[in-house]
Amino acid sequence: MNYSFFDFLQLIGSLGIFIFGMKIFSEGLQKIAGNRLKGILSGMTRTRLTGVVTGFATTAITQSSTTTTVMAVTFVNAGLLTFVQSTGVIMGANIGTTITAWMVALFGFKFKITTIAVAVIGVFFAFLFSKNNRLRNIAEAMVGFGILFIGLDFIKGAVPDINSNPEIFAFLDAFTNYGYWSLILFVFVGTILTLLTQSSSAATAITLVMVFEGWISFPIAAAMILGENIGTTVTANIAALVGNVHAKRAARFHFFFNVVGVLWMMALIYPVLHAIDFTVQYFTENPVSLIAGGAESRANATLGLSLFHTSFNVLNVIILFAFIPYLVRFVEYIQPDRGGKDEEFHLQYISAGVMTSPGLAITQAQKEIQQFAAVIDKMHDSVTELLFDPTADKPKLIEKVRKYEDATDVLEIEISDYLVRVSEHTNLEHWMTERIRFMQTAINDMERVADIYYQVAKLCERMVETESVWPEAATAEMQQMMQALKAAITTMQDNVARDPAAVSMKDALLREDAIDKYRDQFRDNHYLRLEQGDYAPRAGVIFIDMLNRLERIGDHILNVNESASGRRLKALRIEGAAPLKS
Repeated sequence: MNYSFFDFLQLIGSLGIFIFGMKIFSEGLQKIAGNRLKGILSGMTRTRLTGVVTGFATTAITQSSTTTTVMAVTFVNAGLLTFVQSTGVIMGANIGTTITAWMVALFGFKFKITTIAVAVIGVFFAFLFSKNNRLRNIAEAMVGFGILFIGLDFIKGAVPDINSNPEIFAFLDAFTNYGYWSLILFVFVGTILTLLTQSSSAATAITLVMVFEGWISFPIAAAMILGENIGTTVTANIAALVGNVHAKRAARFHFFFNVVGVLWMMALIYPVLHAIDFTVQYFTENPVSLIAGGAESRANATLGLSLFHTSFNVLNVIILFAFIPYLVRFVEYIQPDRGGKDEEFHLQYISAGVMTSPGLAITQAQKEIQQFAAVIDKMHDSVTELLFDPTADKPKLIEKVRKYEDATDVLEIEISDYLVRVSEHTNLEHWMTERIRFMQTAINDMERVADIYYQVAKLCERMVETESVWPEAATAEMQQMMQALKAAITTMQDNVARDPAAVSMKDALLREDAIDKYRDQFRDNHYLRLEQGDYAPRAGVIFIDMLNRLERIGDHILNVNESASGRRLKALRIEGAAPLKS
């Protein structure tokens, strides 16, 4: 055998160059798309058919079905998409991923593109150091494009020649002489190959090279393509492991949709392959089913394989489109909503990792901050119940507030770590850097709010332990203060869900002024009650301590609103604004 271990390492290295080129190419395209990608993704929320188009377009732009499907899973996890809406996106991503196979088949085998690829790198390499972000992103994509095809050419050169290495052919031939069973075997081979490379594009490129070099026949290559369609679903399922029940369902749907497609295609594989063979032969006058033969026949085999890949995914969407509701019910049956377990608080977007596009990563972080605000709102409601509901189970409520406070500690650390990882992206635009800084400030203030609410809950516990009681006037004032804070939290929740340009500080400032005026007014009333002996000094100390802490919560909430707006407005106050009625 003329194939050495060093030759094998060259093949692995060539594959690494190809995958690296695909990664750089995909990241560059996503950066060029920038916020426009968010606009395309908004199409997901319409109909299932629109979702198919959206999934196709997103995959065509990112050149990565994995990016699209993981994105769909994380969007479902965060509530931006329903499980049913995500099904269209996933189907569209399956079609979009076939573009890569066409690109590789046309440019990598039909044309000698290596010299052009090197020239492209030479032209655009210098622009990688440009101060213009858009030009730099375009250069990154084009350099990735060049590296991709250089890697493909290296793969073709590193693959051992069948004529010089008959042992390899004999080894493969031993597994390809079982007729239909061989096709089933190579479906599994394709699945495993995709799992090993963690890239359906890389697995497809390897399959194209194998059929081009005559290692495998066209039917065996088609079976491997089907297996790669199953293997590509694994990444989304891994991303969903830490997601909620809806994210798990979206990932399971992707798996079963592709598996069902492979099953019906395997039942019709020979007629479909004959149809592909006839189509390619009609246009090129060369069949695609030859194991060996002239270079033109083998190049046509790569075109036939790309046609098979696209035909399968398009037909699978068309055939199964009407049956999606039944597949959805099946997935819901095998992945039931277990209520409490899936309703437990956990990170949503961030659990799937940093998105390649910094703009989308910032959107993910913003969704987590919205969830942070929702936890603050729940803490407020629990403390309110603790203060004013005499029938409440106070130890249970205090424990509930403690758990919320623990959750906010996790949120602050995880969101902060995520934002640091996003900021490590090179070539971040100035507005992104500023947005990340303001988000860091916002989560710091929100975590401080949670700390203070827990302190207030502990003051409630002290009131119970010391049997301290407030007069009705003091209780009514504390209720007014809590209502003013509730209104401020509602405004904060609205603002953190908006883009900075859409945030209005008017309501936030009015809410803060109301809290400050209540604090001043109620503090004066408190000292008057102490002088009149309306309540015991211990109860009075708890009242004024709690009042001051709640006022500080209002300050931190205003800081969060300012961070959401992307500007500091502490010097700005609305003259003559009266406290708002809550």
